[in-house]
Amino acid sequence: MATPDNPLETAHERETHNVAACEHISRTLARTSDKWSMLIVRVLGKGPRRFNALRREIGEISQKMLASTLRDLEEHGFVSRTVTPVTPPQVEYALTDLGREFLEPVRALAEWVMVNSPRMEAARAAYATRRAGQ
Repeated sequence: MATPDNPLETAHERETHNVAACEHISRTLARTSDKWSMLIVRVLGKGPRRFNALRREIGEISQKMLASTLRDLEEHGFVSRTVTPVTPPQVEYALTDLGREFLEPVRALAEWVMVNSPRMEAARAAYATRRAGQ
């Protein structure tokens, strides 16, 4: 395949590259930007946590969903899992370097949501009013 610097690169090659890039971005976002992943990353941004401490801080997440999301985050390199061999075993979760880098855009998005929540609420109210009038 031609490189972006290659003037002989065809439109088809560029399109194929763009489609592949979009698919990769889509898959990655699906794995990392769901609400539970982002909430877990935000909590772990404050420091390592044990499973039940994470669950308490996050709130409405089920034990099954927390365990599943933590496994996904660990699989993709965002979270590390450390088991301390005591009775009963203690398991602690922490952000990896990749997870700490991901924390930056997560925090930025959370801040954006907080700043823009009133505008979104106003838009929802206006939409509901328009829909009710139809």
